[in-house]
Amino acid sequence: MPYTIGCYHAHHSNIDYIHNALEPYDAELVHFVDPGLDRRKADPGWTPEQSAEKVASMLHWIGSSRVDAILITCTFFTAHIPQQYSFPVPVIKIDDPLFAAMGESAQPPLLVFTNPATVQGTAERWQAYARQRGIDRPLKTELLEGTFELFMRGDKDAYLKAVSEGLARLAERHRESRVWAAQLSMAAAARQAAERSGAVIGEPLGALTEAMARELPLRPRPRGGMVDA
Repeated sequence: MPYTIGCYHAHHSNIDYIHNALEPYDAELVHFVDPGLDRRKADPGWTPEQSAEKVASMLHWIGSSRVDAILITCTFFTAHIPQQYSFPVPVIKIDDPLFAAMGESAQPPLLVFTNPATVQGTAERWQAYARQRGIDRPLKTELLEGTFELFMRGDKDAYLKAVSEGLARLAERHRESRVWAAQLSMAAAARQAAERSGAVIGEPLGALTEAMARELPLRPRPRGGMVDA
């Protein structure tokens, strides 16, 4: 039997990233996509508590849907998991493997975002992670203004171009730091920017794949491929 992973996304475009990353493994991917929460967060009167309630509700739904593990691919979702929430199955959050890689680097991290709603929550999660592990390196953040709108309306080519150019520009400007792309949607742009600039630019997808292979009982897939649901 394949290992079943419930994947919690904010946008359907993340499905391909995860499918390609986990293709070598015998896994069934069951996708739960909730773009509505990302839209509602900007509504007048919408509160972080309401976001946390919606995230907790979805996690409960996914965990009760006969999955062996949960993968959360959105930094906004991970930043709004209620503090005392208890997961029914193993969970991997998109930014945890990224934080581990950032902690291993000797250079101060510069964490780059396209989605403005994820900046504060992700920065706070990094600060908590660093404190727990005695990592004493200041974090800088940058937002690539206007790029997330391209992503949300499905203009992939324009998004890739704008983000790769922005990451390359920041790597050139902040040579004392290591630039990290914070979001899964930025992974391809980070690789492109690294090739273009010659700088080392971190991205979450490679770290995520390594963490999942290490932490979950994934086996090489048999001939016939992986199942997406």
